[in-house]
This record gives sequence, C-alpha cells and structure tokens, in this order.
Amino acid sequence: MSEQRTFLFMPESAYGPTNNCIGIGNELLRRGHRVVFAAEASWAGKLEALGFEEDLVELAPPAEPEVGADGSLIEPDAGAFWKDYIREISPEFAKSTEAQLETVIRPIWEELIQGAKYSEPALKAIIERTRPDVIIEDNVLLFPALATAGVPFVRIVSCNPLEVPGASIAPAFSGLAENDEAGRSSFRAEYDRTHRALWSDFDSWVQQNGADPLPELEFLPSADLNLYVFPEELDYTDARPLDDSWHRLDSSVRETDAPAGIPEAFLADPEGRPLVYFSLGSLGSADVALMRRVIGVLATLPYRVIVSKGPLHEEIELAANMWGAEFLPQTSIMPLVDLVITHGGNNTVTEALHFGKPMILLPLFWDQYDNAQRVHERGLGRRLPTYSFTDEELSGALDELLSDQPLRARIAAIGEGIRARDGLRKAADLIEASALSETGTKERS
Repeated sequence: MSEQRTFLFMPESAYGPTNNCIGIGNELLRRGHRVVFAAEASWAGKLEALGFEEDLVELAPPAEPEVGADGSLIEPDAGAFWKDYIREISPEFAKSTEAQLETVIRPIWEELIQGAKYSEPALKAIIERTRPDVIIEDNVLLFPALATAGVPFVRIVSCNPLEVPGASIAPAFSGLAENDEAGRSSFRAEYDRTHRALWSDFDSWVQQNGADPLPELEFLPSADLNLYVFPEELDYTDARPLDDSWHRLDSSVRETDAPAGIPEAFLADPEGRPLVYFSLGSLGSADVALMRRVIGVLATLPYRVIVSKGPLHEEIELAANMWGAEFLPQTSIMPLVDLVITHGGNNTVTEALHFGKPMILLPLFWDQYDNAQRVHERGLGRRLPTYSFTDEELSGALDELLSDQPLRARIAAIGEGIRARDGLRKAADLIEASALSETGTKERS
C-alpha cells in the first residue's frame, strides 16, 4: 500500500515476543511504514538500532542505577527483570506442572499484572504522542490503553496456542498428554483455586479502565485481529476450531539476525560429526546447574555442539567439542545444524521446524511443557524429564534422532512447507490490511 501508516508494537519484555515483533515490524518498515515500539525500558537503544522508533515504557518504578568499579553507570540488559526473576525461582521448575501453578505461574501473573497497572498512564501518553493507525500487542495479558485507543487492536500469541482455551484440548501450562482426561480435570481445578481471585481483581481493574470484561479465567481477550505463531503440523484446530478473526502464522522468523560468526575451523570438521545446537533460551540459561549438566553429557559424545551460554556465560565452561557465546544469532545458526536441544520456548520450536530440524526438549516453565509434549506426541522430537534425565536417555535420544533418516527427511519436508507459507509476510499483510479497517474496540477518548 502506498500510504504510510503508523504501527505501534508492545511486546512482552522477554526475547521471544520481542524478537517476533522485530521480525514483523521489520517487514512493515521495509514496506515504508512507520514502526514504533512501546517496549519495556531496558530495550532502550536496541530497537532503534534496527531502524524502529522507540517510545519506551517502565513496567515498575525505576531501580537505583548500578555503578561499575570505575564509577560509570551499568546499563541494564534487555529483559533484565525476567532473567533475575527466573534465576531466583528456578528451583521450582523441578516440580510438576500442577504444583508450579501456585509457585511459578501465579507469581508470574502477579508480576505481569503489577506491570500493566503501573504502565497504564504512560501507555495512554505514548498513544497520544505516536497517534498509531494500528496497535499490536504480543503479550499474555491485556493493557487496557491498547484496546481502548479507538484504532484496530491486534493480538499476537507467540506462546503455545493452548493459551486460547477449549474443552477438548489440554489446559495451558499443563504439558499433559492428549488422552490424560483425569490430569486435565485436576489441573483445571487447581488453576481455578490458585488463580480465580487474581483474575477477578484484574478483570475489575480492566473494566474500570474502559475495556470490556475479560473471558472466564483469561487475562487477554480476542482482539479485532488475532494472530498466533505455531506450525500447522502441531496445531490444535481439529480439536479447538477458531473463528475467522484468528490467523495462524506457521512461523515468524525474523530476518534481522547477524551472520552466525562460527569459526571456520569448527565448521570444517574432517570427521563429519553431526552439529547440534543447544539453547535453553535467554531465561532458562540462567539455570547454570542445568546448563552444566547438559554440557557435561554432550562433552562425552561424538558431536560438535554450538552452545548459547546466556546471561551467566562467565559461569559456563565449554568442552573441546563445543563453541558458543553469551548470545547467538539463532536464526542464522539453525540452518547449519542437524538437531536442536531446547527448553521448548515457542520461538525456538517454531524456528526449528521452520528450518526442518528435529528437537530434544527440556521444558522448564510456562508454555514450554505444552510445546515439548506436542512435539513429542507428533513424533518430531523427544521430550525428556528436565531434571531427572539420565546420561543414557539424552545420548540415546540424540543417536535415535540423528540416525533416523526417514524422520529427518519428513521434518525437512515440513520445514520446506512452513517456509513456503511465509508467516512473516502473511502477518505483515494482515496487519497492514487492518489499517484500512474502521474497526476499533473503543473510541479514543
């Protein structure tokens, strides 16, 4: 379209949602539009460097600035809050998904809700300054200012789409098998017990700020346009059909990552050993004990391993068959490898299938269990018990997946199909078209 429009993105502060919005935003930028990020304040400078405008928002009162040994101010890492939080709460990850509802899931919702309440006045001011034609939120709870601005409101689900509930599918965060009806019933009852009061309070606040009532026990309703990132081969639409406002993006792989930068000597392996990529994500890699446990097993195997070491990289020592760094350009590395070991974050899962790679999954929290279970049940990888797997289970899963040529061919074909469906440009097309719509959930005040 020839007329320039203004698109305002507000992603959740973690890398997954932000990277997803970066990919879609970059395509809109390429088409000549104005793209503004109302991201959390620790992303300052990182989005502007990619060509976007930044009009950032604090989700909590600013912390006292850290001062280095030389007296200079230490800039916070992007998404620093969640890295610190996950490191503190990680002992809870060894519990069952049902037990985590009280000790992990509800505290995360509580933090998110506090952020939404704190940032509401600032978001209204950002909307008045930027005057967006369309507002896009990639998060798991509603910010009323975004839905009541009088312009089309787009919701992106970049977590597992069990986030959109249905009676015939497993409840979100449960990681339960397709046929585990008793487990589903117990999990739903515990979710109601641990979350109803919190949800009720948030629903009241949302309505006080001009938005419509929330759906039962949901923290974010459907929007004018709803997009979700999940491959067709893993989807739940056979059991939980969605209405016409929902559109699947089989993948949404950003094109802004730098080249991989892997040393040529590491890639040019005369023995032809398989190449494995190991990442627990920007949050999961803060569990140093688990990182060391996996690295210890991989050090004994006849593979080359690329390791995303994460924010505590100085505490991670790699073996002779490994190369890695604090953070890696994942989408540049994925095409080069033979297999991915992942925590099961939605971005990594969809990117692995986008590039046609089998997976071993070690889920930790949130939707990672749901992704791991779905990949396992659909035969596209193996879910292992994250804190109790044996050396033999991990090495056996690697041997099986790397040697199964029919499976690798099947996954490669799935990747070709996903890439052909081009979710990134599909998302940009749909969001761009929404700018022509007169639909807005509420009139701008």
